[in-house]
Amino acid sequence: MMKKLLSACLLSSALLVGCGGEKNEADVEGCEHLQEGPAAAVTATAAASGAPAVSNDHKRYDITLPAGSGGNVGSVSFAAAEASDYVFFLGSNVTLKVTSASGEAVTFEESATSSAECTAIKGRYVAPLQVGTYTLTFGPTSESSVSLVIEEAAHEHEH
Repeated sequence: MMKKLLSACLLSSALLVGCGGEKNEADVEGCEHLQEGPAAAVTATAAASGAPAVSNDHKRYDITLPAGSGGNVGSVSFAAAEASDYVFFLGSNVTLKVTSASGEAVTFEESATSSAECTAIKGRYVAPLQVGTYTLTFGPTSESSVSLVIEEAAHEHEH
């Protein structure tokens, strides 16, 4: 009887500790919204000023990129409501640059052109953001549009 109780305790504690799959959880969520939406169409601006807003509101943003001299380049704005790591999922392999309101470039903690969770993810960027508004600039690229889903990397878990 004691062995069964010990096994049950070990198993339940392993399940609690095994909750560390936040990366995959964000990827699964990002993939779902890239594939299924809901979608919102946005036209990016050539300049950072006046860029339309996108959010981490469980939507896919289908962003049209204006033509530029070296390829298509466009900007949107994103307001981070809390200090956290945010994951930017792109539906095509387009470069992404994130800058703060003061014009400082944000250094990505991670970037990849795929995800083990989903083939729809062609760009995956993790950025540590403070509360504030950021400019997301896509391109230059030959693509005329890019799909974007933003997820918060860390979800709160109760232990």
